[in-house]
Amino acid sequence: MRVLLLLAMMITFPVLAQDKHEAFDSGEWFQFRIHYGVFTASYATLEVKDDIIDGKPVYHIEGAGKSSGFLSLFFKVEDYYETYIDKDKVMPYRFIRKINEGGYTKDIEINFDHDAKEALVHDKKHKTKKTVSLKDNVQDMVSSFYYLRNNIDVSSLKKGESHYVNMFFDSENYQFKLKFLGREVIKTKMGKIACLKFRPYVQADRVFKEEESMTVWISDDDNRMPVKIKADILVGSIEADLNAFKGLKHPFKIIVE
Repeated sequence: MRVLLLLAMMITFPVLAQDKHEAFDSGEWFQFRIHYGVFTASYATLEVKDDIIDGKPVYHIEGAGKSSGFLSLFFKVEDYYETYIDKDKVMPYRFIRKINEGGYTKDIEINFDHDAKEALVHDKKHKTKKTVSLKDNVQDMVSSFYYLRNNIDVSSLKKGESHYVNMFFDSENYQFKLKFLGREVIKTKMGKIACLKFRPYVQADRVFKEEESMTVWISDDDNRMPVKIKADILVGSIEADLNAFKGLKHPFKIIVE
């Protein structure tokens, strides 16, 4: 699930559209099959709901992933993410990350105060709280993807150009590099889909081999939905493919030959 949600590194960069594009709405639901070759490692979901937080109507987005099959016998994964985002500005008010990845655990809640440019980080595992200063226009690792879908101006993207983006992750501000690799038609179980292809530069750590370990494909249509992710990790190559969906705001398009 972490591999899937690192797609959210792709947030605001200088090619944002002037008019907000409504790419999603409540009721949208995605399921992804995460696999090593032909072997399924897990399934992950992303769902958008209506909710209220501090008296404000928000989108409540939930992401969940759990290991299955043979993988679950020797490497247990249970990841759960939530974000509550403003419906108009698509900015986060609260973010929750609760994960167990082979015994590596985190249980964090972050509450954002954009006016004060501060985040209150509650580490529930270690029973600590601290306030951290925020960068401008900051997003969390889930809200960022939805912000991108609503704001990116795909008409001005040029192959090979790179951009730098801000994200608040756990308790720190990060700046990530994102490179647009071009347009590509890929085969899926639903048919052939025209996609935008990106490379987010990730941190080489206990999961990823190097900075250029990940490639992502987003549908080149009004939905701008995640279609495929491929990542080279320390134990091989892993992929996440869109397996099922419902509640799209716009018609789903496949290429008919």
